[in-house]
Amino acid sequence: MTVGASASGPSSPRPAGKIDPSPEVDLDFPREWIEFVDPANDEHLIVADLTWLLSRWTCVFGTPACQGILSDRPDDGCCSHGAFLSDKDDRKRLQKAVKMLTPEDWQLMGEAVDANGKVTKKGFLEEDELEDEVSLRTRRFDGACIFLNRPGFEGGVGCALHTMALRKGIEPLEVKPDVCWQLPIRRTQDWVDRPDGVQILRTVVTEYDRRGWGPGGLDLDWYCSGSPDAHVGQRPVWQSYGPELKELLGGPAYEELARHCKRREGLGLIAIHPATVHANRMKEPPLSAPDM
Repeated sequence: MTVGASASGPSSPRPAGKIDPSPEVDLDFPREWIEFVDPANDEHLIVADLTWLLSRWTCVFGTPACQGILSDRPDDGCCSHGAFLSDKDDRKRLQKAVKMLTPEDWQLMGEAVDANGKVTKKGFLEEDELEDEVSLRTRRFDGACIFLNRPGFEGGVGCALHTMALRKGIEPLEVKPDVCWQLPIRRTQDWVDRPDGVQILRTVVTEYDRRGWGPGGLDLDWYCSGSPDAHVGQRPVWQSYGPELKELLGGPAYEELARHCKRREGLGLIAIHPATVHANRMKEPPLSAPDM
């Protein structure tokens, strides 16, 4: 069974400038994992999904390959629903980042100001329900996140916060909400009791696939992590998302992870991500007919 087929059907015409999407791979397939102890903390165990981290996934937002999670809004990428903020630190980071934005970065800045022309929290945040609790999320304007610059904007299409970070030469994770800069990496953490009675922190790093969004994830019209069209990166995920992984795991743990990934690449991965496999097959030239 293939997940993620467009709600409009495979025979429906694609929006202008978009390619016909390749079928997404199944959600369940063999994965290779590695466990190691954080060099900086012997009570911190890292469990890493090598199949994901050695895949060639890359963000294809703004290219013909990105279909958008909603079929009627293909230019939004994954920004249609806005972003829920995770905690107080997440809110503070966003508020600080908003003060760094200029009209050249942010197309919809004028929609977030009050009568005095000042950007307000109510201008870019709204309350919504998440897991039966009231939570803050980035405000949606005209069908998508207010920080999403639409096609035709001189500053460029895409996240205004991301654009500003690149302009300033800082990492986007320093200014974007947690859920935005972490995707599509999923980190879960649990305190577990070892057989010897010692309690340790177990951190799992893997792919943020459709299931990561809960029941609604299967209803998305398209999702990139399982699409061969997005597995076209020049570098594996553990490298291209190095800053994000370092932030999620800590510097020493990331360096240890990088060492294991390099070694595994040299030995040859057994459980390769099927979307990467499909993407590589699409690159191969067709076989020519034998000479008669």
